[in-house]
Amino acid sequence: MDDLVTLNVARSELILGGQKSGKSRRAEALAQAWLSQSGSHQVVLIVTAQAGDDEMRQRIARHQADRAQRLPGATTLEEPLALAEAIRGHSRPDTLIIVDCLTLWLTNALMPVRGAAAASQSPACDQASRTAQLLQAIADAAGPLVLVGNEIGLGVIPLGCEVRAFVDALGLLNQSVAQLCQRVTLMAAGLPLTLKDVP
Repeated sequence: MDDLVTLNVARSELILGGQKSGKSRRAEALAQAWLSQSGSHQVVLIVTAQAGDDEMRQRIARHQADRAQRLPGATTLEEPLALAEAIRGHSRPDTLIIVDCLTLWLTNALMPVRGAAAASQSPACDQASRTAQLLQAIADAAGPLVLVGNEIGLGVIPLGCEVRAFVDALGLLNQSVAQLCQRVTLMAAGLPLTLKDVP
């Protein structure tokens, strides 16, 4: 992973990649670099995962333990849906925000876990509005922002229409966020490939 001495924090960075590609590790390395720059710097992790089954509960617990070890001074906020509001509420010039991850946020909105508050609504009814609010919050962020998301459109075309619609929606979300971000990084096998870096 990147050496903290050479790793610079952009105003906003979108980190994309497949599962276990090193996305979260890069986000955490950026947070460590940010914290090392000044004693007044802070980090807020906005996590979007929801535990819908035992395996997901174990996965979340592993992530929590890993992050507590690697970023002991970070504040963690669980926010599965109101992501724009969470960014607006915590963004300050001295605070780096990590959103991990956009893919699960979109999943929560379009395919809510049974029993979740959003399940009573039509899943797609407000997604355009939610996305517009998120994009505005990214554009307005007062401090640095690191957004993590999955690139899932590189494989075969899914068989079901709902899954195809989700892959399309995620691809469009990634494109919109990438246009706003100063830097876009694609992770593969733990290695970063810079797709965009605007000075």
